[in-house]
Amino acid sequence: MKFIAAIAALVVAAVASAQTLPPVTNCATTPTQIAITSFTLAPYPLCINKLVCASGTGTLSTPVIEGAKLSITGRYLGRLVYTDNHDLCALMAAQTPSFTCPLPVTMTSITACVLVKPNAPANVGVALQVVATNGDGGLLFCQSANGVIATACPP
Repeated sequence: MKFIAAIAALVVAAVASAQTLPPVTNCATTPTQIAITSFTLAPYPLCINKLVCASGTGTLSTPVIEGAKLSITGRYLGRLVYTDNHDLCALMAAQTPSFTCPLPVTMTSITACVLVKPNAPANVGVALQVVATNGDGGLLFCQSANGVIATACPP
């Protein structure tokens, strides 16, 4: 019986380590200022209390200007269980100290890394939504994925 339990534990561990990010879709209901062609979150599954980087590639139709915001929300069974908001220009400058807004239309990718807050629900698939708004109030992008998992990763 112990042997079967050990095998079951190994199978569960293998499945957990092989998780892939659920499909990411455009959730914008209005035109966006970035036509996203690919969007990733890394690492996946997300690690609570560690950085996760969101990267979007696409075509920018207007410069990203000061005041741009990044909003991250997670819902479980329709209820808001996670929220985090950031200054997008500050996030990008934190990664590349020479960076300043405005971000020119010649840029084809944006990467922003944020800390997954300690209050993120662990081992629960949430409907994650990542929304960026420009400093002028225009929608840069909206990307969503259902069943996104955050875990307590080893230090």
